Amino acid sequence: MTAEFKVLFVCVHNAARSRIAEALLRKLGGSRFDATSAGFEPHEANPLAVEALARIGLSLPFTGVQPSVFELFKAGRPFDYVIGVCDEEQGQRCPVFAGMTQRLYWSFPDPATFSGTHAEQLDRVIEVRDAIEARLQAWIQTLPTTTRVRR
Repeated sequence: MTAEFKVLFVCVHNAARSRIAEALLRKLGGSRFDATSAGFEPHEANPLAVEALARIGLSLPFTGVQPSVFELFKAGRPFDYVIGVCDEEQGQRCPVFAGMTQRLYWSFPDPATFSGTHAEQLDRVIEVRDAIEARLQAWIQTLPTTTRVRR
């Protein structure tokens, strides 16, 4: 079965927020969504993001550096939605992915900027994870429930 919606989550480094969003959409939306994440300057997954997902039974299929937004574009990957998840400070650096159906922008704090003890940083990443999950749940409810014809 082909997914109804192809979604790309984008952030500058694709280390935490975009990967968290990708994992959560796969959980919340199941086969209805084909979720991918990418960055403008991709890095390996943030270990705190990996840990925050593990606390709710989720994992990332790959924690290394993933393809950049530009590589996905050059490969001709089509997306119905491109969702930027950068914080307001970095929002200007979030790349625009040309050729998509709809672009959304959801601002979340950058876990790379969190300071304090490991436990304090993890608590803040969990707050971001939970905020992303709530935003995804609300967004999914706005989408049509009938199967669309794929382009």
